[in-house]
Amino acid sequence: MPVALRLADPDGDFSAVRLASDLPLSDRERSFRRTGDEWVLELEPPPVERLEYRLEIERAGGATETVCDPDNPLRAPGAFGEKSVLELEGYAAPGWLEEQGVPGRTDDVLIRGRGLGAQLAVRVWSPADAERGRPLRLLLANDGPEYDALSSLTRFCAVAIARGDVPPFRVALLPAGDRDQWYSASAAYARVLANDIVPRLREDFGVVGAAAGMGASLGGLAMLHAQRRFPRALGALFLQSGSFFMPRHDSQERGFSRYARIVRFVRDTRRDGRYAFPVPVTLTCGQAEENVHNNREMATALAAQGYEVTFVEVPDLHNYVGWRDAFDPHLSELLRKAWTR
Repeated sequence: MPVALRLADPDGDFSAVRLASDLPLSDRERSFRRTGDEWVLELEPPPVERLEYRLEIERAGGATETVCDPDNPLRAPGAFGEKSVLELEGYAAPGWLEEQGVPGRTDDVLIRGRGLGAQLAVRVWSPADAERGRPLRLLLANDGPEYDALSSLTRFCAVAIARGDVPPFRVALLPAGDRDQWYSASAAYARVLANDIVPRLREDFGVVGAAAGMGASLGGLAMLHAQRRFPRALGALFLQSGSFFMPRHDSQERGFSRYARIVRFVRDTRRDGRYAFPVPVTLTCGQAEENVHNNREMATALAAQGYEVTFVEVPDLHNYVGWRDAFDPHLSELLRKAWTR
């Protein structure tokens, strides 16, 4: 049955109200209609189990603002601020959020990123009983501080270790820096990851085997790009809602400054598998988000080149909670597959 959103306006302060979300809706479909003292929007049941949104309010004087829904106390954090949340039929937060994980500790490492013109402050999470020089497996996370704050990444890793799902490992939370530049198929960033970050972490902490890499959106694209340019640096990939721009699916992104560079990399990766060095890779993507089409095609292309691909469509959109909800079981399954061979 339809989902109804309502906004009270007894004094007639608003001239229009619209839904602001990642759902692919026309202007008509997202526009509220005035009914008595309130504005109402009836949505057909969306193909998601939770919906993050805001309201675009146009006031009678012409001013426009975007706000959280004042009548909905449920909020979700995000890289661009809080949003209101509708939890629809079938949604349940992952059970691991209530489980006890192994104790952990963090160490901070400052790494010079040659070619990036920046120092990278990398925070490394480890099980508390692992001495700094004890070699362990390593997971590298692009957008690491945001992943940890908004998706509880290290908390999940602590639970996965406590369960025995994966062997003990460390997580390097990589800062985004100049994100639009670094994560957009940048040769400089891939070189720093392979030649500066991984060797420094190996020297300071000890790393067993090849590191695994993860990232979401542009961060996922950057991890795939690094693996293609420096294949021995990464032994597994966990890519969430990767920004694998293709002109036929992503013309709306043409205004992005590095759109052409991303398109070239994606095209070359899909077409030419001669230099592929296949590793286990899991891709997750919201089944109703814009990136789902390019993620489907990238998953198919990598599988054809010999990668051991798992592709999962989740009932959410492009956000950190949706990415969090895909960790269990998909991240632990990938790491177990890559690290217990």
